[in-house]
Formats: sequence, structure tokens, C-alpha cells
Amino acid sequence: MRPTDLALFSLRTVSSQKLRSSLTTLGLVIGIAAVVILTSIGRGLHRFVLAEFTQFGTHLASVTPGKKTTFGLSGATISTVRPLSIADAIGLSKLESIAAAVPVVQGNARIEAGQKQRRTNVLGVGASVPEVWKIKTAQGRFLPSGESNTPRAFAVLGHQLAAQLFNQANPLGQRIRIGNDRFRVIGVMEKKGQMLGFDMDDTIYIPAAKALELFDRESLMQIDLLYKSNNSAASVVKAIKKTLIARHGLEDFSIITQNQMLEKMDSILSILTLAVAALGSISLLVGAVGILTIMTIAVSERISEIGLQRALGANRQTIFWLFLSEALALSTAGGIAGVATGIVAIKAIDAAIPALPVQLAWSYIGAAFIAAIIIGAISGVAPAMKAARLEPLEALRTE
Repeated sequence: MRPTDLALFSLRTVSSQKLRSSLTTLGLVIGIAAVVILTSIGRGLHRFVLAEFTQFGTHLASVTPGKKTTFGLSGATISTVRPLSIADAIGLSKLESIAAAVPVVQGNARIEAGQKQRRTNVLGVGASVPEVWKIKTAQGRFLPSGESNTPRAFAVLGHQLAAQLFNQANPLGQRIRIGNDRFRVIGVMEKKGQMLGFDMDDTIYIPAAKALELFDRESLMQIDLLYKSNNSAASVVKAIKKTLIARHGLEDFSIITQNQMLEKMDSILSILTLAVAALGSISLLVGAVGILTIMTIAVSERISEIGLQRALGANRQTIFWLFLSEALALSTAGGIAGVATGIVAIKAIDAAIPALPVQLAWSYIGAAFIAAIIIGAISGVAPAMKAARLEPLEALRTE
């Protein structure tokens, strides 16, 4: 029998039993739809998290105080924490490979503007924030440069904070109180949104030296560095280490580059996406059992038909391929319906819950579809072999 005739015969057999075929493929449809939905949500979260990490630009490195050193004995770990100073940030900014440096101190304080007051995030930073963090001012200007050690009491408001404190009034030049100190507003930042739960619009920016005084801290929380694109991350880390060791006398700090963070996050999120795909694939086993059961019943119901085909000249191989192609037709139909159902469900979820990041993971969708066809082939082998082994005379006697 020609392959085209074999395929047409199988499709006619499957379509003649619409209800049975639909129920048989239901397990595969649910399984593949589950894979499509779960992996699309996983891929969407993957993209969202990586976008959150890269929204401040690329070619970034961060230096934090403290270095853990292990001496080879279980539990023999000491933590040597020494202050990171504004002078360290200035020293790093002068490196040939560094384009800009931002000292960072973070805290929370009460902000007063006239009769209004509220608590909000306070970031003590340097003048290079717009360049390093890729955020611009919507009104006025950012903190002036050249005032690292003895800065003036200037403040820049996040977009949302400015609206809450001053409504429609122009905040530029206004005096506000942060804790017990008075500051003059010189700028308002553009809308930036949230970064991993940290609302950049509900934030006030003041000079790092003022923030150290305000929060009574000795050390910066970190120093963010923007390195030039023609330098590798490894060479930048080496230069940073050399400079800080020369200043501190030992390696009492930690350095992490954006590339390292992205690689770790990408690895973790890829594993999570694979895990949810495996979880959804469990439903495919239900589809395999369904196809195996129905094909086994079909062989039992069609013994006389098989005997007639053998008597008319069909060999064992032809009978085998007839039943195997029916199983493949069922699994292919289930795979197509499952993919379509999953895509429609993802489009519906995206429309109903815009805040939930979703992205169709075509590699996983293709793998699930191929898996469905393979499952159909494997499930159909045993019934097809049983049908092929039937003797013509014995089969014709059976009614």
C-alpha cells in the first residue's frame, strides 16, 4: 500500500469515530496545552526579570564592602568588613577603563514639604547617576559634580514623590526637610517605574556624603561602576581589585559584574522553565495510556476486518503500518489541537492579566508536539504488532 493511501485510510478510520477519537486525544490536548501555558509563563517571567536587570544599562559592575575568606577548616570563615568610602569611588572613577562611578547609600526617612509629609526611600548617590543608571531628569537638573566630600544640601525628587508632595506646583527651588536636615529641590526625575520591587519614582536622591550623615553610617552600601564597552569584564574586575587593594591593603571587598548576575539569573530561570515544562509533560502520559487503550480495543473489535484484509493479500507489514498510522493520526491531531488550545489560552491570559508577563516558548512548544507524535508511535506499536500477528483463517472465524 502506498504511503498516501495508508495516510488517507488512517484519517478516514479516525474521522469515522469522532467521539472516540476526541476522547482518546483529550489527554494529549490537555498535556500539550499545559506545557504551552506553563512554559510561556516561565519564559515571560524569564524575559521580565532579565529586562529588570538590564533597564539600568549594560557594562555595569558593583563593589560591596566585606570579603569572606575560608581557611580550609569546616566553619573557619571570618568576615572582614571595612568601609567603602567616597574616596574609593573617586579613585575608581579615575581608572582608564571606568566611564563613571556612583557611590550608593540607601535608607528610609520622613520627608516634609510644607504641611505634607511621608516616609520614602532615600538614595545617597553621586552626580553620575543619569549616565550610569540610564535615568534622566524631567525638570531641573541632577546633583552637581565636584561636590563629593562637602556637598551642598540639594535634593532631586522621583516623579511620583514630586507629585505627592507638591501636586501641580513647581517643586524646583522649594525647601524640604529630610529627617532633621533641610534640602533644596533642584530637579525631578522622569518616570522609571519599579526595579525588582523597588519603586524608583517614589524615591528622593541626595548627595552620598549627606546620606552617610543622615543615616549615621561609616561605609557606602556599594559603588556602581560603568565601564567602557571596549573593555572586558575580566580586565575591569582586575583593575578594580588592584586599585582597592592598594587603598585598603587587602582584598576586603566583593565585586560582581552585570554579566555574572545575568548569567546566574539566566541559568536559574532556564532551569525553572524546564521544570514547569516537565511538570506539564506528565499529562502527556495520560494521552499515551489513552491511545494505547483505544488502539488495543480497536484491534479486538476489528479482528474479522484484519482477517479479510489478510485474505485479500495484505501482508503482516501492511497490517502493522495500518494500525500504527492510526495511532500517529490520533497523536498528530491531539498535538495540533493541544498547541492551538495553549496558544489561545496564552492570548486570553495576556489580554485578561496584562501585568503577568507571558511569551510563547516556541522551542518547548515544538518539543511538546514532537513528543506527542513519538508517544503516539510508541503507544501504537504494541496493538499494531498484535494485529499483524493474527492468522487470516483464525481472524475470519472471529465475529
